[in-house]
Amino acid sequence: MTSSEILKHVDHTLLKAFATWEDIQKICDESIEYKTASICIPACYISRIHEKYGDKVNICTVVGFPLGYSETVAKVAETKKALEDGANEIDMVINISDVKNRLYEKVTEEIATLKKVVGDKILKVIIETCYLTEEEKIEMCKAVTKAGADYIKTSTGFGTGGATIEDVRLFKKHIGKNVKIKAAGGVRSVEDLEAFLNEGCERIGTSSAISLIQGQQTGEY
Repeated sequence: MTSSEILKHVDHTLLKAFATWEDIQKICDESIEYKTASICIPACYISRIHEKYGDKVNICTVVGFPLGYSETVAKVAETKKALEDGANEIDMVINISDVKNRLYEKVTEEIATLKKVVGDKILKVIIETCYLTEEEKIEMCKAVTKAGADYIKTSTGFGTGGATIEDVRLFKKHIGKNVKIKAAGGVRSVEDLEAFLNEGCERIGTSSAISLIQGQQTGEY
C-alpha cells in the first residue's frame, strides 16, 4: 500500500486542549500537501481555518467531546455552530452513561437527531469501545445503523484504550451495509495503519500518520 493510498483515508487530527493556531496551521498545511481525507480539529478553530484556507482543507470537528454525557440539546447546538462555521464532518461522542444504563433507544434517538442536523454532510459516531462490553458494542452497532449515521468510530483517543482489530471485526459483523468504520487511538506504526485499512476501515483518526510515513521513507521509523 502506497503512502498516498494510506493518507487519503486519514483524518489528520489535533485535539489537544493546548493546541495553538501555529499548531493548527501546521496540520492544515500538511493535509493540503499530503492530501489527507480531512483535518480533525477543535471547533474553536473552524471559522479561522475556513477563512484562511477555504475549501483547500476538509474540516472535521468533534461534538460532546471527549466524555459524551452532555445533553442532546447541547450537542445539537455545537453541531449547528460547527456547520455554520465551515465544518463538513462531525464526530460525535455517544452518551456512554446511557449505554451503561441500557438506554439504547435513547442513544439511537440522539444519533438520529444529530444526523438530521448534519443532513448530507458526514456524521461519525464515537462509541468509545474501551468502556463497553461486547454486548454494548453490538448494541451500538445497531444504534448507529438504525439512526442513519455515516460511520461508527472506535474511540476518542482520550479514553483508556484505542482501536483494536478485534473491535473492527466485531463492527463488520453487526453494522448495516451503509455504515463505514473509523478507527482512532493507538495507531503507532505504518503497519497499524495498513492493518486497519486492510481490515476494512474507511477512515483512521491519528495525529501521527504523516510523521510515521515520513520516518519510513527515511528509514527512521
